Amino acid sequence: MAPKQPSGLTLTEKILGRACGREVRAGELIEAPVDLILANDITGPVAFREFERLGGLPVAHPDRVVLVADHFVPNKDIASAELAKSLREFAAAHGIERCYDPGNGGVEHALLPELGLVRPGQVIIGGDSHTCTYGALGAFATGVGSTDVAAAMATGKAWFKVPETIRVTVTGRLGPWVGAKDLALAVLARLGVDGANYMAIEYDGEGISALSVEGRLTLCNLGIEMGAKNAIVAPDERTLEYVADAVTRAGLSEAANRASLSDAAPTWTVLRPDADAVYTSSLTIDAASIEPMVALPHLPSNGRTVGQAIAAAGDIAVDQVVIGSCTNGRIEDLREAARVLKGRRVHPRVRCLIIPATRLVYLQAAREGLIEAFVTAGAIVSAPTCGPCLGGHMGVLASGERCVATTNRNFVGRMGHPTSEVYLAGPAVAAASAVAGRLADPREVVDR
Repeated sequence: MAPKQPSGLTLTEKILGRACGREVRAGELIEAPVDLILANDITGPVAFREFERLGGLPVAHPDRVVLVADHFVPNKDIASAELAKSLREFAAAHGIERCYDPGNGGVEHALLPELGLVRPGQVIIGGDSHTCTYGALGAFATGVGSTDVAAAMATGKAWFKVPETIRVTVTGRLGPWVGAKDLALAVLARLGVDGANYMAIEYDGEGISALSVEGRLTLCNLGIEMGAKNAIVAPDERTLEYVADAVTRAGLSEAANRASLSDAAPTWTVLRPDADAVYTSSLTIDAASIEPMVALPHLPSNGRTVGQAIAAAGDIAVDQVVIGSCTNGRIEDLREAARVLKGRRVHPRVRCLIIPATRLVYLQAAREGLIEAFVTAGAIVSAPTCGPCLGGHMGVLASGERCVATTNRNFVGRMGHPTSEVYLAGPAVAAASAVAGRLADPREVVDR
């Protein structure tokens, strides 16, 4: 008799099944209620126009909608000011209380976890491709188009094709000066920009357990760069502590906090994959083998160790360094950059931009003396913004310029002129490159 085939469920299948109230499997087309709907100052206005075309329907669940102005803030021109204004007007018209400007917000994918709005077991959609970031907290989170955002605001639901899942097991632990961004770039180099098209990437293993939640947010953030529908990590004690702390910071009472931690709470469901879950493919990576990484222009998958890149191309002069974004603008990232920059000087040829991802990250960096260390080193500290990541403002590149950035994309013209180049890296490599004036390994700068 042939052995019984494995029949367990992946974490993504379990979360979508919880939402639907029944078991679902990869490949099924489903309609599921959503726990959180996100839009920003680029995608929101388009969604609002589509929503109004539905004929004056009310927003189904205003408390599940979050609007964040972050891409072109502080507003650089009249057009961007109008985009941000439309978020405020739509929120006021439809009773949406969670509408964030720079003064009370920040970069959306750092802000929502920080506010305790992202919980394990949720189904989250957002009008931004990097919504997949929230999978780090054990949620199913994916980017959608503005019309899907509009439909979800009207109905409280969205349709999905349940994705197949790739399992990525990370063994061992990352070494000194190697972080989650280096791990993400190593995975990207293995899978490529289309290696996970419309699939879930489920991370596990000792290397993932050892990562902070902030590191997991960075890792899941780059899931879309592999073509993934979502990236996800099963919740553990680190996850629950992070969310509990975020909920407390957001001002909920201790009683409400305890209630929100209950597995029975509708927006807090701790799920894990079955031991015999069915995966499309599996990949194992030894964290201890990963070196400081860089993704060369013009694809995030062009990953090399910094040493390999220098050996192949020689000194790669740098004009600008950007440390921030929804990928690497959290407090851990700024601390890592400060470890390199403190007591050193930014190279006179380099513009080094430090962008805390949220207001609270900025405040914490100030309390810890990081802002002073950055400014003393010759860096420029900006208000929270996506800004230069998408070539919006506050760091746009001129023709032929090179930038080492902790952002998530390095496509042609992504940060400015079509002949400019973006090298993706973690905060340690970016800070070391700012000091050296060229692409540099942090160990070369700190240990010399």
